Amino acid sequence: KRAQPLLRQLNALGFQQYDWNPPKPDSALLHKVVQQRRGQPLGLALIALEIARRLEIALEGVNFPGHFLLRVPGADHLLDPCSGRRLYPRDCRELLIRQFGPTMQLRADHMTRATPTSMLQRLSRNLRHLHQINDDFLAALKDADRIVELGQATSGDHLARASLYQLLECPQAERFDLERALLLSEDPLQRIELAERLSRLPANHSVH
Repeated sequence: KRAQPLLRQLNALGFQQYDWNPPKPDSALLHKVVQQRRGQPLGLALIALEIARRLEIALEGVNFPGHFLLRVPGADHLLDPCSGRRLYPRDCRELLIRQFGPTMQLRADHMTRATPTSMLQRLSRNLRHLHQINDDFLAALKDADRIVELGQATSGDHLARASLYQLLECPQAERFDLERALLLSEDPLQRIELAERLSRLPANHSVH
C-alpha cells in the first residue's frame, strides 16, 4: 500500500519521464537522472526501488517491453514508475499497442520479475543505443561489452556490438561477434544475411 504513494511523491518532487528529442544518454545515466529529475522509465524505477528498499517497502521491477514497470509482489496490477499510476491488464495491452502497434499481443512473460542482472543488462542496452545515436561509439562499445560480460547475451546483442566494431573499423572483432550472432540466431533469413556479411569481411589470419 505504500508503494504507490512513494511513486506519486517522487513524481510530485519533479521526477518525471525524459521526453526531450533527440534522446540523450543523460536520460539513462542514473546520476544525471537524480540531478535533473528526468529519466527513462527504467532509471526512475531504479531510484524508486532503492528508496523502497531503504524504507522496507515491498516493490519489484517488471521487464515490460518498451516501458519498464514496477509491482508490489502479489498485486493484481502493475505501477508506472513515471507517475505511480496503476496498470491493469487492459492498460498494459494499450501500452503495448502504443509502443509496438496493434499486432503486439500481451504475454505472460511480459509480466516477469526483473532480476538485478536483467535490469543492468536492460540499462546497458538503453545506454548502448543512446550513445550510438549520439555518435559516441566508444562509450556505446563499453555498454555493449558490459551486456556480453553479464552473460546470456542474445544474437541481437552480438550483432549490435558487431555494428559498432564496423563503425570503428575493427573487422576481426566484427567477425567474432557476427559469428556468435550466427550461432545464436534462430531466424533463417537473418542467418543467411549474417553469412553473407561474414563472407565480405577479410579473412581471419591467425598469428603463429
